[in-house]
Amino acid sequence: MRYVKAQDVLPEEVIKIIQEYLDGEYLYVPRKSGNHKAWGEKSGIKSRLKVRNNEIYKKYLNGTTINALTEEYYLSEKSIRKIISQEKRLCSKSLQNHLLD
Repeated sequence: MRYVKAQDVLPEEVIKIIQEYLDGEYLYVPRKSGNHKAWGEKSGIKSRLKVRNNEIYKKYLNGTTINALTEEYYLSEKSIRKIISQEKRLCSKSLQNHLLD
């Protein structure tokens, strides 16, 4: 999130009204309900983590040990196990949906 100067985007009358409540303080203006983005959507990290987690799971299925995965991805054993469990659940759901179609 970056800061925007109020005088660059708001009419002077609105700035004066805001100054009645907050003079020189920081103010967060939330997004409109229809414009909210989920965590990681704007930066793309969410999709990169999805790819990484899928890669970890595939390597695990192909015989890479959890210890080797912790060293390769600089993650704790607990994190690797959690990723494997989540990916296993996702694959299971995907397979079930495919069979039901």
